[in-house]
Amino acid sequence: MKNIIFISPNFPTNYWQFCKELKNNGMNVLGIGEAPYDELKPELRDSLNEYYKVGSLENYDEVYRAVAFFTFKYGRINWLESNNEYWLEKDAQLRTDFNITSGFQASDMERIKHKSKMKAYYEAAGIPVARYYMVETLEGCREFLAKVGYPVVVKPDNGVGAAATYKLSCDEDLVRFFESYPKDVPYIMEEFVHAEVNSYDAIIDGEGNPIFETGNVTPDSIMDIVNNQDNSCYYILKDLPEDTRKAGRATVKSFGVKSRFVHFEFFRLTQDQEGLGKKGDVIALEVNMRPCGGFTPDMINFANSTNVYKIWADMIAYGSTLMPQGQHYYCAYAGRRDGKNFVLDHNALMAKYGANMKMVERIPDALAGAMGNQMYVATFSTKEEMDAFYKDAVACY
Repeated sequence: MKNIIFISPNFPTNYWQFCKELKNNGMNVLGIGEAPYDELKPELRDSLNEYYKVGSLENYDEVYRAVAFFTFKYGRINWLESNNEYWLEKDAQLRTDFNITSGFQASDMERIKHKSKMKAYYEAAGIPVARYYMVETLEGCREFLAKVGYPVVVKPDNGVGAAATYKLSCDEDLVRFFESYPKDVPYIMEEFVHAEVNSYDAIIDGEGNPIFETGNVTPDSIMDIVNNQDNSCYYILKDLPEDTRKAGRATVKSFGVKSRFVHFEFFRLTQDQEGLGKKGDVIALEVNMRPCGGFTPDMINFANSTNVYKIWADMIAYGSTLMPQGQHYYCAYAGRRDGKNFVLDHNALMAKYGANMKMVERIPDALAGAMGNQMYVATFSTKEEMDAFYKDAVACY
């Protein structure tokens, strides 16, 4: 029996399903988290062989002792995973310290967590990247701006999502940013790309080959959604475009990805842009070596009539999967902000689209910045139907 440690199995709240499918595949599933055992969902408790509560997952020594305890009690740990961007570096350090060779090691983190380091691997895959400057001096920023012009985007070189990400449109914005940004955090400045975000979401086997592929589209900037407290919209594609599939597979090979669920982000240009390409071209954004966040795995299931939790667990247990896919749909996510005066209130929206709804839930505060407070997930056979839903879901007085 293989031993797998799952870090933070209770958050995001849907991740208990990874544990369920691992246990169903005969694996010994060992959880480490901060929540008291009695506060775990019954479904999660049933999916774990044992759970070790730590005071804080931020405390590496505590988590290290938990892994050591499980190693002493059950023997060699075959896998250690969280599938969570926030814990990727701790996951890698634990694998390194306990010689768990089934995932990324501490030495891999720089190239998969630092946006500036990712660019060389994208370029090696033949995918264009935006020009950048690692922020050091105001004069250096201005020299870079003399080459690319305003606007530019600045963000932490090693950051999660769109946190602390800003668009600078003039010299006044630049000076304000330079005076206020935390100097102990490396920041990257990139030329602004006129594009929508398209993703490649895949489960990769131990040989580096995809056993499941799909993708999503975010029409609006996540940076603007977070900074402006806008409503959130994105959707799983009914069918993955071939150029996204090609770029995703090339990126997998360039980064040497094996045995992982990945979410690679690309820009699709919405206009011709000098030095990058023509309208419609696929340009590199960043890699995320984990599933797309929040309830996206569930959305992928709805869009593809499948179960990616099982496909991922099958990859770990058997190296492949026999999980079928059924009819494909567009699966739309609409995240509403509290305090807005919507034309269609909750009851009216449900009355109109109830037959399409797959999930209707409140979003945890930790995810609400990018995803809104109240979410609606619905499936549609055509993009026209989905666009009408989005119009109704976010229309305000």
